[in-house]
Amino acid sequence: MQALLLIDVQPDFMPNGNLPVPDGDTILPMINQVQSHFDLVVATQDWHPKNHISFANNHSGKKEFDVITIDGLSQTLWPTHCVQNTSGAALHAKLNDQAIEAIFRKGTSVEIDSCSAFYDNAHLKSTGLTGYLKDKGVREIYFCGLAADICVYFSIIDALNEGFKCIVINEAVQALDKDVYHRQQIELRKKGVQFIGVNELINT
Repeated sequence: MQALLLIDVQPDFMPNGNLPVPDGDTILPMINQVQSHFDLVVATQDWHPKNHISFANNHSGKKEFDVITIDGLSQTLWPTHCVQNTSGAALHAKLNDQAIEAIFRKGTSVEIDSCSAFYDNAHLKSTGLTGYLKDKGVREIYFCGLAADICVYFSIIDALNEGFKCIVINEAVQALDKDVYHRQQIELRKKGVQFIGVNELINT
């Protein structure tokens, strides 16, 4: 069985959001177009408390995009984004959400960030997504969402380690740093990840 995973399609990651991904809004029509080709659609939301450890304004003397070490893990300090129960943390209003069967929230713990849809950054706590997908008989995950070089990338790494086949829909992701994402694509292809276009998906 194949599943479509929509990662963090939230206003704060779109242009004019608190942590905007360049051209992030261009993925919305693509995601809406492909959903009908899947029997299972699942979404994630970044869902942070306002005092989250990844926010730069919670660290005196630090600025946005500084990188520090917390409990042995590298941590980028982000602009405040996707705070629980704010409009920026909601699923985007232009996202067709009628087919979404389940939503998994991540980054809910104050003390640790969670880029991946599957685990926090230290792999101490599972979101439950692996068990959910395996219970549904999912073997292949198609990835959409934001940002391609951060939450999508780390979700793919965890999905591979959990034994899923991973496919990225090219026009349905955008990267915060396109150079980083280009290097990641080379790495992921070596690991067996496939990258396909929307037309290829629709016509297969």
